[in-house]
Parts: sequence; C-alpha cells; structure tokens
Amino acid sequence: MLKIGDFSKLSRISIRMLRHYDEIGLLAPKTTDNFTGYRYYGEDQLPIASRINALKDMGFGLTAIGEILKVYSDPQALSEFLTVKIAEVQVQADETARRLLLLETTIQRLRKDETIMKYSVTLKTLPERMVASVRQIIPSYDQEGRLWQTLMQETASLHLQDTDPCYALAIFHDKEYKETDVDVEVQKSVKGSHPNTEHVIFKTEPSALVASSTYKGSYEQIDKVYEAVANWIDDNGYEFNGPMFNIYHVSPHETQSPDEWVTEVCSPVRKK
Repeated sequence: MLKIGDFSKLSRISIRMLRHYDEIGLLAPKTTDNFTGYRYYGEDQLPIASRINALKDMGFGLTAIGEILKVYSDPQALSEFLTVKIAEVQVQADETARRLLLLETTIQRLRKDETIMKYSVTLKTLPERMVASVRQIIPSYDQEGRLWQTLMQETASLHLQDTDPCYALAIFHDKEYKETDVDVEVQKSVKGSHPNTEHVIFKTEPSALVASSTYKGSYEQIDKVYEAVANWIDDNGYEFNGPMFNIYHVSPHETQSPDEWVTEVCSPVRKK
C-alpha cells in the first residue's frame, strides 16, 4: 500500500487533486484510516491514474473521464469516445486557425494603414426575418429617403410591429457604383404577415453570413468602411456572396445630428 504522498509522486497527480478525485468518485483510495484519515492507495491503481492523466492530456473533462474509465477495456466503446473528441478538437483547431489568420491579416493591414482598427470588421450571421420591402430605381443614392417615405406611408394603416431587434436596412443591388438610376431596396423587419400594398412587398429574408463593420458618425466615412470590409474579405479567404447593404441602427429618422448616426456596413460572404 502507498501513502497518498508516495502515490502522488509516482502518479504525477497532486495530493490536492487526488483528494478531489476521491470526492467525486473518480479515483478512490483502497483504504482510509478511520482514526487518522490517512488515505492509502494500491500499486495496481497506478495504471488507472496514468489513464486519467492521458485522457486529461487529450482534453477530456473529469466527468467524461469517469464515463470512459467504465468502458476502458472495450476498444469499440473507447474508440467512439475518442472519435467524438477528435471532431471536437478539430472544431477548436479550425477556430484557432481562424483567429490566427485574423490576427496576422490585421497586423499586415496595420503596417500599411495605422487607422485600420478604426473600422473593425467581424463575421456574423443575420437571422431569418419577415420584412416590409420597397425596391425601386431612384435617381441617386442620396434619394434613398424616398423609399423609406413610401414604405412608411403605405404601411401606416397596417400598424406594423417592429421585431426586436429591428433591422432597418438598405440593399444596393447594382453590381457596380452608378452615379444615376441606382437600384436600391429598403427593408424593415416586422412581426407577423401582412398584405402587400402598391409598392411594399412583405417577404421572408433568409439568414445570411456577413462581414460587417459598425461605425458612428456621418455617411461621409462610408467609403472608407466599404474599403475596410472589402479588404477583410480578401485577406481572410472569403468572397462576396450578394449585394452589400447598410443596417441603420441610429439614422436620420431618430436624430438629425450626423455625429449620432450609427451604421453597420454589411456584405454577404462565403468561404472560398
């Protein structure tokens, strides 16, 4: 029999952790002295301790290790545990690789442009949602307000309820920048279903993976934000997957002060 200190040295498990293993039923001593409370372990428990260490090195938690030890002599059952863990570790490895790429590309951009972090870009998924939509050809981008006015006027009698959060956005359908006759669609996410009006269409927008950057201030900055988003997409192995759009979190509808406007520039993307 081995005292807990000797077993700790041979098993490479601290005394504190051995006591914890005993408390949770993972590795109990062979016997405990009722008078002194000293724990004694058998030499034949060293292989079990070794298995616990090996499984911890693989990334298993103590609860899972307890379940694995019950089937350790069954190669098929053990293989199933290990296969599941491989898939889990692969997901973690992919996420780590993604973060490393983000760090590396950001450093590269910083070397070229020290202001790059002013417009941080993130990857997110917009949920599926019901929207009220107006799409028209308008003379220029600064005439977008016409579409919002049409949407509000034609739906006033419907008493629409906004979703929470509410996505109020403008989609730019042209494949290139145009100075005149631009194809723009405005949308507002709403609850429930409603009949279409003369110009307003109610439809379900599917979820979408987007690269986005949110900034505060006037729309004069927006070209720089577009550039930041486009650079991020190229640097991180993605490609455009649909027309760009802006989400208006705080717009001229809420405040006339450009310094208070909050806009999120979004581009649907997919992995190359």
